[in-house]
Amino acid sequence: MTTENEQRMNEHPMDDAEANEIGARLERTNELLHRMLAEVAKTPSTHAIFVDAGYVYAAGGLLVTGTEDRRSFDLDAEGLIEAFIDKARTIFADSRLLRVYWYDGARRRIHTPEQQSIAELPDVKVRLGNLNANNQQKGVDSLIRTDLESLARHRAISDAALVGGDEDLVSAVEAAQGYGARVHLWGIEAAEGRNQAEPLLWEVDSQRTFDLDFCRPYITRRPVTTYENEGAPPPSRDEVRFVGAQIAATWLGERGRKAMVDLLPGHPYLPGPVDQDLLIEAERLLQRSLRGHAVLRRALRDGFWQHLQGQY
Repeated sequence: MTTENEQRMNEHPMDDAEANEIGARLERTNELLHRMLAEVAKTPSTHAIFVDAGYVYAAGGLLVTGTEDRRSFDLDAEGLIEAFIDKARTIFADSRLLRVYWYDGARRRIHTPEQQSIAELPDVKVRLGNLNANNQQKGVDSLIRTDLESLARHRAISDAALVGGDEDLVSAVEAAQGYGARVHLWGIEAAEGRNQAEPLLWEVDSQRTFDLDFCRPYITRRPVTTYENEGAPPPSRDEVRFVGAQIAATWLGERGRKAMVDLLPGHPYLPGPVDQDLLIEAERLLQRSLRGHAVLRRALRDGFWQHLQGQY
């Protein structure tokens, strides 16, 4: 009993010319396949480094200087990025660097002078999320996920070094791994406890922690500000209240009415980061410390609130 294919061949027998043509096509196809495999074998693997700057500032600042407050220390971002690149060269010895992605927050996503200088570094791409009224980053995790997933999907990277610790990054790791990339979590030694979420640690392909000796050269505590007129009589409450209103006007101009609307329900209390910014800026304008002057600090907040409520 003949098969359908055998019956078709019997009805339409192949002549020598057709057989030779098919053989030639198969030979050309095999040749192209061998060339493609040879090119793939010669193409080096590629890695990229993804840095959550908020995590680096918080974890590095706390480890080296004892505080997460960026205003209390300076970070040599250029030196630290170069150290990350050097470490990647050692770990991914047979791989080339695509680039370093530096994720940070900024008001209205407008680069600060520091972020501009980082963006000008070779092989570095700065990506900005937003900052809310409490100086908290918004949208950074989604930027990391977008870049990680896109690069992995297009086979632009084979390995990703992720410097961060937020549990929200788990989805970014899963997305990249789904396209075949390996994700390696880099962290900064915790001053105490743990500064990386356990679900993130469980999900990645490998982990590495940088200790105090690694971080210390790149983080320097700023000197405490002193004022020449510290021995003079303190300013009046009206003077301080006026300064509070001035700062509120600047604050509103930089952040917009939406930030003000978000802030108003908390009256008469200010979120910690906003209150700290208010105090530091007032001391700069008055050229004297308001620490230890509880009455003046209340007057400062009153002036701040009075201006905002007058604009609502």
